[in-house]
Amino acid sequence: MRRLGAVLAGLLLAAVLVPALTGPARAGDPRWVFYTHDTTRYSSPWFAGAHRIMVPFGCTRAPYYSPDPRCAHGHGFHQGIDVAMRCGTPLYAGLRLRVVSNATLGPAYGDNPVLLRSRRHHLDLVVGHTRRVYVQEGEVVPRGTLFARANDRGAPDGCHLHLERRALGGDLSTAVSPRTLMHLTPAGPA
Repeated sequence: MRRLGAVLAGLLLAAVLVPALTGPARAGDPRWVFYTHDTTRYSSPWFAGAHRIMVPFGCTRAPYYSPDPRCAHGHGFHQGIDVAMRCGTPLYAGLRLRVVSNATLGPAYGDNPVLLRSRRHHLDLVVGHTRRVYVQEGEVVPRGTLFARANDRGAPDGCHLHLERRALGGDLSTAVSPRTLMHLTPAGPA
């Protein structure tokens, strides 16, 4: 009789946990809007899992950016790549970098952005919308190191990673596409 009770309790627990774990995990953040026709999920050394791009680098119809003369139809220009991912997704250093002061970054990157620098590669990397940062200014971050987790701070469109590549010591006007640096590898359709 005890064994039957234990089996029933296990089945009841499974009936409660399985939908709770599989339903929301597959649904994603209800605030996500994808401003691209690309439905591919990508993996990268910069983050755990495989995720879709929400807003690619360049001209976009996403409403968060002011009209830019480089773009048609009054569209704005996005200086990075936004990758949709659940809050708490681990973010890893894709190459050896040093943490530098984020004082020059505005509120659009959230309240805890990370600014990373590589003199060897002549670049700065802005990582926006982080929940927890495990590194400090001045610290060298070896490749593969967990340095932060994704969040939705400062992001009206849900949890995602914003990655922006700039010239070494450069400002927003020096941003170029980070796609090659991210080593995005197709992992299949969404």
